Amino acid sequence: MRRNFLLLAICVVLVISGCGSKAPADNPFFTEWTTPFGVPPWSEIHEDHFLPAFERAITEARAEVVAIAQNPEPPTFENTLVALDASGMLMNKVSGVFYTLVDAETNENIQEIAKEVAPMRSNLRDDVLMNAQLFERVKAVYEQRDELDLDPEQRTLLEKTYRDFVRGGAELSDADKERMRGINSELSTLGLRYSDNVLAENNRYQLFIDNEDDLSGLPPGVIEGAAAAAAEAGQEGKWLFTLHRPSIYPFLDYADNRELRERIFNAYIMRGDHGDEYDNKEILSKILVLRAEKAKLLGYDTHADFVLEERMAKTPDAVYGLLEDLWRPSLAVAREEAATLQAAIETDGFDFKLEPWDWRYYSEKVRQARYDVDEQEVRPYFMIDNVIDGAFTVANRLYGIEFTERTDIPTYHPEVRTYEVTDADGSHLGVFMTDYYPRPGKQGGAWSGDIRSQWIHDGDNVRPIVFNVGNFSRPAGDAPALISLEEAYTLFHELGHGLHSLLSNVRYRGSSEVKWDFVELPSQIMENWVLEPEVLELYAKHYETGEVIPDELVAKIRAAEQFNQGFNLVEYLAACYLDMDWHTLGDPAGVDIDEFEKASMDRIGLIPEIVERYRSTYFNHIIGGYSAGYYSYVWAEVLDADAFEAFKETSLFDRETAASFRKNILERGGSEDPEVLYVRFRGRAPSVEPLLKKRGLK
Repeated sequence: MRRNFLLLAICVVLVISGCGSKAPADNPFFTEWTTPFGVPPWSEIHEDHFLPAFERAITEARAEVVAIAQNPEPPTFENTLVALDASGMLMNKVSGVFYTLVDAETNENIQEIAKEVAPMRSNLRDDVLMNAQLFERVKAVYEQRDELDLDPEQRTLLEKTYRDFVRGGAELSDADKERMRGINSELSTLGLRYSDNVLAENNRYQLFIDNEDDLSGLPPGVIEGAAAAAAEAGQEGKWLFTLHRPSIYPFLDYADNRELRERIFNAYIMRGDHGDEYDNKEILSKILVLRAEKAKLLGYDTHADFVLEERMAKTPDAVYGLLEDLWRPSLAVAREEAATLQAAIETDGFDFKLEPWDWRYYSEKVRQARYDVDEQEVRPYFMIDNVIDGAFTVANRLYGIEFTERTDIPTYHPEVRTYEVTDADGSHLGVFMTDYYPRPGKQGGAWSGDIRSQWIHDGDNVRPIVFNVGNFSRPAGDAPALISLEEAYTLFHELGHGLHSLLSNVRYRGSSEVKWDFVELPSQIMENWVLEPEVLELYAKHYETGEVIPDELVAKIRAAEQFNQGFNLVEYLAACYLDMDWHTLGDPAGVDIDEFEKASMDRIGLIPEIVERYRSTYFNHIIGGYSAGYYSYVWAEVLDADAFEAFKETSLFDRETAASFRKNILERGGSEDPEVLYVRFRGRAPSVEPLLKKRGLK
């Protein structure tokens, strides 16, 4: 997942408002950073610096916007669009640091600051987008666009900026503008409360085991990790399992104790749905109602119609059409898989019915029996340092870039590793930071983000500071961190997002904003190299012996690639349907969250043995940028499967194909229509056939 902190300049300017606090004289945000490459001096930045920094940043941003709006010169692309794009530099500096911490290293103080900041940034955003004088200047340039000598990037920036103003309420009546302000302000705080509740739920559940018999079936490395977690929690001699993926997933895969599997599984799927202080149902209801009302104010039938107008899909019907095309064959395969797992239960001598907490356990058993491949046999070949090196080597062989680890660059946590990235000619491309292990202050999942985005400022090519964050398996016992194949895919995936940022070569900050259903292409295409034999030889080496993963084991993995694909797609697509169903509601007021969710899943025929990947009360994606957009992953998968065929048609590291992908996709960001960019790379529109073949659905 990609998290962009530096979007269109008018949105960046709108990020944070000020508050009346006194600014410490030594606030590091008010000085030029002399660290290598201008990386934030993390150790010098303290929590009490943020609000004063935001206050000054908002003062500067307001002054800049007023100057643009009141410019006595006739509006031009340069004095209006470029000036607006370049405004808010201090705001970028502060928010880039702050929101990195909000997601990756938060605490109660930071969460409180975020809650205080949220309505202020909403207010500022509205002040800018509803500024009639400023909008008239933007509109004047927009109406001359056919007469102006604009290149594609300039025209895209102009059209996107104009639409942002219109979609931000610039043409509403005064009464509707005031109501829009109230909606935006309330939404800004509700989203934070929702995400904070999910984080709290992730952290508070602890399954302590004190009977060694209850560890039956679990691999030694998992047991060692659980013992270390228990000791850290002050329960020496016990074993601790949590809802963090590196803990719960191995437990569901291998624990023989069915009762404990059911207990931890239910804790996972009931997050935010306990009727207590962390319950998210009321918050979600308010969010849905406010989003629907906002869409109506702006002239759209639903929130989904509003959102999708700016996506490649364009309409809810197009999204539902894609989901339906994949749902039917996926559900059919999942039903077959369920029957296979039920047979495995009976073979074990049991007569219980397959339940969701049994699926991973018995699918792992069937996988081992059918393909003779065990994840624990695979993990020793995926030491995280080797996987990182492998991903970097793939990037090097494709694009000629180098990653050089640096220990002299400040970081926000001791576990963060930092690299300088250079191009084939030795020139500096950017700084890349990795943060791969779970912590209580880190949100779940994996993502990529920019502390500073690439753009051209005063003739200088400002290079980005990019980070990848994950929640991968930690080292256990005396062994280094050995990650699963799934985690290796995720690492490559997030590096793909990172490359999109690092190789960016656009002029305007606004050009960094990429349509959500296109932004996953650079990440998902990287996953295709993970299991290629030529790549495995580079990094998949046994952590003890250095032996490259044997060909016969790779053959087993390959043979099992399409195993359980029905389950994987069905749980994902079910969440896509849930997202779309919520956001195509014209009037969500009074809708019972749990009842609606059940009706949504019943309508598509989700089988009871599978639970959608994200239930409504912990679906962080749709509270953030993926509302009416969770389908983006599979939309982009159509693109990535088709794009990777271009390499398969030539060679895995064909430099000409890679150069075209870099030039037409990675470097261009959102500077042009993504369909145009893709056709320029591929020579034609994408085909769905490679995806169906890859997924075993054709």
